[in-house]
Amino acid sequence: MAFVEPVTLRDRGVRLEPLALSHEDGLRAAAADGELWKLRITSVPEPHETRTYIEAALKMREDGNRFAFAVLDDTTGKVLGSTSYHDIVPAVRRAEIGYTWYCKSVQRTHVNTTAKLLMMGHAFDTLGCHVVGWRTDNYNFASQKAIERLGAKKDGVLRGHALRRDGTIRDTVMYSMRAGEWPEAKAQLLYLLEQYAHV
Repeated sequence: MAFVEPVTLRDRGVRLEPLALSHEDGLRAAAADGELWKLRITSVPEPHETRTYIEAALKMREDGNRFAFAVLDDTTGKVLGSTSYHDIVPAVRRAEIGYTWYCKSVQRTHVNTTAKLLMMGHAFDTLGCHVVGWRTDNYNFASQKAIERLGAKKDGVLRGHALRRDGTIRDTVMYSMRAGEWPEAKAQLLYLLEQYAHV
């Protein structure tokens, strides 16, 4: 049995469902909203690489080290982006959340906060994770700010850690949250979502 079993998570008009080849057209359209593949600090697929991106995610699911979701508008079924559990280590009950991106039109809305709340809740409350982690490019300041807003703690920086799409070598900023920190983080995320609802 896999550590992460297929599941659909939903709240506040956002739905996370296991990424599948049927999401190809929707994912391509989401990436085109803002031409996100042009950002050197993300891993958004170029339009012609969308199917390969999904196939790679499915292979990683098969291998047990990544479980990718499509993020959808729960009412319309429109694909808004994608997010994943990755670097899954069942022996120590740890998973990271990443490979996250959304079409430009839903960035800075309640979508990311809701998706993270769903994934963190599933990781801590259902999977029994002791630790949930995040990693991001040292130049992706928006991502670092978003991760910190979730209540995650900065663990440090891995220097010369990975290749960017343009061939340059990046430093990776690592974050984590322990199970004991989750209740307070959850309360804060619910508070933030209430603020979104009243904007």
